[in-house]
Amino acid sequence: MSAQIRSLHTPSGSAGAANPAPFEGGDLILSHLEQLGVEYVFGIPGGAIEPLYNALARSQRRGSIRAIVARHESGAAFMAEGYARNTGKLGVCCSTTGPGATNLITGVASAFENQIPMLVITPQTALSHFGRKALQESSDTSINTVGMFQHCTHYNTLVSHVDQLEHKLASAIMTAFNSSGPAHISVPLDVMRTAVAATGPSYNLSSLLARPAWKDETAIDAFVDLLLGSKKVVFVLGNGCQDAAGLILRAAMTLNARVVTTPDGKGLISPFHPCYRGVFSFAGHESANAALRDPEVDLVVTVGNMMSEWSSNNWDRETLLTSHLVHVDANENNLTRSPMARLHVRGSIDTIFETLIAELGKHGRHVGVTEPLATDEHAGPALPFEVSNFEKCLDASCPIKPQWLMTKLTQLFPPSTRYLADAGNSFAWSTHYLNPFDRRVLDRRGSGRGDRGRRSGRGGLFQAGFEFAPMGWAIGNAVGTALARPGDPVVCITGDGSMLMSGQEITVAQQLGLPVIYVVLNDARLGMVAHGQRLGGGEEIGCELPQVDFRRLAEAMGVRAYLIQTPQDLMNLNIPAICQQSSPTLLDVRIDPREIPPIGRRIQALQDM
Repeated sequence: MSAQIRSLHTPSGSAGAANPAPFEGGDLILSHLEQLGVEYVFGIPGGAIEPLYNALARSQRRGSIRAIVARHESGAAFMAEGYARNTGKLGVCCSTTGPGATNLITGVASAFENQIPMLVITPQTALSHFGRKALQESSDTSINTVGMFQHCTHYNTLVSHVDQLEHKLASAIMTAFNSSGPAHISVPLDVMRTAVAATGPSYNLSSLLARPAWKDETAIDAFVDLLLGSKKVVFVLGNGCQDAAGLILRAAMTLNARVVTTPDGKGLISPFHPCYRGVFSFAGHESANAALRDPEVDLVVTVGNMMSEWSSNNWDRETLLTSHLVHVDANENNLTRSPMARLHVRGSIDTIFETLIAELGKHGRHVGVTEPLATDEHAGPALPFEVSNFEKCLDASCPIKPQWLMTKLTQLFPPSTRYLADAGNSFAWSTHYLNPFDRRVLDRRGSGRGDRGRRSGRGGLFQAGFEFAPMGWAIGNAVGTALARPGDPVVCITGDGSMLMSGQEITVAQQLGLPVIYVVLNDARLGMVAHGQRLGGGEEIGCELPQVDFRRLAEAMGVRAYLIQTPQDLMNLNIPAICQQSSPTLLDVRIDPREIPPIGRRIQALQDM
C-alpha cells in the first residue's frame, strides 16, 4: 500500500471526539467542492455510497456542504442542474451503485444536452467483489454503469485506486466546466472509505478554472465592419448569452437592430424592450419570423445559440442558416453547427460585446434614448410583438384557457420570480404566452444603458428543459433553482403527466421550506401527445390519463394546495402571501383540453423527417 494511504479498521468518530474521524476519500472529494463554493450535493444514499454520506454528515456539522436527499435519482440530477444553471457553480449529484446509478442517467443526459457543468458521483461494490455477482454490482463484468455514462458525459472514469482519486476528480471538475457538461467518476466502496494522509486538496482548482477574458481580435474587427456595412440587422439571442444580454441589447440599440430570442433565450431580456420581436422557433411568434424574413435584413447575428432543432426552427435554411449569418459563441462545439455562416466569432461573449460597443462608438455609433412603450390603462405596457389568438389571453371563461392562465401568471407574481416550464404542452404554452420580466428594469428603460447591471441574467427568468426535454424535469429543477436563488419565488409550470412521473419531489421542497409554486396544467391527458396525434393525422392512442385530484395528493404529502377550476379561483389567491411562505404551494389548475397549443412547427418537423 502507498505511503499516502492506510487501511481503515475502526469506524469514523464524531467531530471533536477523542479519536477524531480520519480523512477519507469522501472527505477529499468534499474538500475540492468546498474550494469551489459548492453548497449542496443532491442524491439518494445507499450501501455503496455510504462513505460519501459519512463525509457529508461531517461536513454538515461544520456548516459546510449539505446533503439534499431527492426521492428519485433522476430528480437529484435535475436539482443539481437547476442549482448549476442559477449560480454558475458546479452542480453535484450522486447515487448508490446499480439501479441508483442507472436512475441518474436521464437527468445527467439532460445536463449534457443543455451544456450544464455537473459532477456525477457513483460508487461501485468493493474491488474485490467485481465479477462475483455482488448485490447491485455494476462493474465492467456486470451491469456496466461506467460504460453507460460514457454516452452522456464529457469525462467518465472508474477510480480503481485511491492514489488516482484526486487527479481524476480534478480532471472531472475541470472538464465539466471547460466542456460545459457533466463529468462522471465511479468510486468503489473500499476506495471511498480508505483514509488518506492528506487533509485537503493539493490542487488549487479555483486558479486552474480561472478563465481570462479572451477574444478573437481579427474576427471582432471583421464583425465590426459587417455591422457598419449592413442596412438592417437582427440579433438572435440564445441561452448562452446569460449575463451578456444587457450588452447585446446596447449593441442592438446602437444599430437600431431588432432582437429575437430562441425558446431557451426567452426571459434573458424584458419582453417589453422596444427592440424585441418575440421568440423564434418552437412555439414562437410570427413577429419574430417576420423580423428575420424582412427582405431588407442583410445581417443576422446569433449569440450563445446551440443551433439545435429547437433553437434554430428546425435548422431553418431560409432565414437563419444562411450566408447572412454571424455566429458568436464561447462554445466551439456550437459553432460547428453553422458552417455556412459568413463569420464565426469565438470568445467570451461579455468581452466580445464590450469591445464591439467601444469600436462602434469610435465610428460615431452611440446608444440613443429609447421611446417609451405604449401603455394600456388596465393591461400595462403593450408587447412589441404579436401573440397568436390574443383574444384567448383575455378570455376569463370556464374551463380555464391556458393562454389566459399564462398571461395572468406573469401579472400576479413578483418581478424576481423564476419560471420553469416542463416538457410537453407546459413548454409550448409558456414559450408563447408567458412573458416574465423584471419590472424594476422596465421602470428604468430609456436610460440608454440596456439591462446591464440591473439584474443578473444567470439562469434567466424563464427556463425550460430544452433539447433532451425529459418529462418531470422542472419539478426537481425547481428545487435546485430555489436553493440557488434564496428568497426568490420559483414557479414550476408542469403537466399532470409529469406530476404522475415525478411529483414526489415536491416533498423535498416541503422538507427544505422552499417557496416553490407548482402550477399543474391538469387536462387528464398527455396533452402534447393528444394534440400532436390529432394535428399530425395519427392514431389517437395512449394519451388519456385519469382525472387526478392533485390538491388532495399534495395535501397528503404535507404541501399547501388549491384547486383552481375557474379564473376567479386564481384571482382570489393571495399570491404575495404565498410567495412569502417558507414552504411550497401546489395549484391544481383544470385547463380546457380543447385548446390547441402552438406546436404546429414541431408537427411539421416530424412529418418532414
